[in-house]
Amino acid sequence: MQAQAVVFTAPGVVKFQDVSCPEPGPTDLVIEVTHSWISNGTEGSFLRGERLAGDTAKAPGDPEPFPMIAGYQKVGWVRSVGAEVQDFAVGDFVFAVMSSVEGMFDNQFAGHVSPSVCAQHFVHKLPPEARDDPEAYCGMVLTQVGYNCGTRPRIEPGEIAVVVGDGLVGQWTGQVLHQRGAHVIMTGRHQDRLDHFSKGGWGRALKVASDGVEEVCAITEEPISVLVDTVGDTKLFDAYLPHLKHGGTIAAAGFYGLEGFIEIQRYRFREIAFDLVAGITRERVDATIKWVAEGKMDTRSLITHRFPVHQAAEAWDLIENKREPVLGVILQWKDGGAV
Repeated sequence: MQAQAVVFTAPGVVKFQDVSCPEPGPTDLVIEVTHSWISNGTEGSFLRGERLAGDTAKAPGDPEPFPMIAGYQKVGWVRSVGAEVQDFAVGDFVFAVMSSVEGMFDNQFAGHVSPSVCAQHFVHKLPPEARDDPEAYCGMVLTQVGYNCGTRPRIEPGEIAVVVGDGLVGQWTGQVLHQRGAHVIMTGRHQDRLDHFSKGGWGRALKVASDGVEEVCAITEEPISVLVDTVGDTKLFDAYLPHLKHGGTIAAAGFYGLEGFIEIQRYRFREIAFDLVAGITRERVDATIKWVAEGKMDTRSLITHRFPVHQAAEAWDLIENKREPVLGVILQWKDGGAV
């Protein structure tokens, strides 16, 4: 089956081109995509050739991971269903994760492709209102990472949670911790993003030049119950350790490449828990969709740029070179949510 896709053909090279997909099987759906959401961090590391798959860092001697169709989140209409597909029908508007393709470095890791051949376990039902607001639901994998970061740590209402990083995962993590009653402090380096978080009523936001410990301690004397790292810097753990509550939690949600090592012994006496937050589960995606539908998490206001899919190279030039403030970037395959 023929389709079109956003393909990373070499380090730093993005093309919108025709690709081949396998013929759908009995447990597959074919989805006509309307919108897909770029994961700036994960996909960017693929574009730079830093990963082989998922959380697997490229090591010296590994093959170059190109060509690659990156991405893992999109919404669209079900065009056909296999004979053994359950719970989905032609005409359903759905959220989908990865798709099957041919001729790529990884033929199972494909997000920005339409029509998409998707196994039924990679497809999720959406509430009826999603048909009128498809953009709000086209990034549910990345959104559920924030949901995961915010729901996993041990924390009680009124306790302090510090979120390091003002990107999408940091924003959604802070939203979820706020909904759980935490007093959230976000640290980052982009004033526009920090302002968005604080003006949204999710918590306090501090612009910092380094680890942010001094700035955080200047505004609170309470112990920190939860530290969430979304930037991939293990040095933060030691920096914040003296200020963590006994029995507190560190949620590690960054990409640590080949350098993600810590000396665990120093954390044992303080009984610090580590949550290693990555990947997806079907249950978390469905729970995140529900939170977005109920207004507990905000996705739409984090979209700063929209590009027609054939301009994907321009979208990536903006993301990588940061010519202007950028946060959420979506690719538009069709107008609105129409078939």
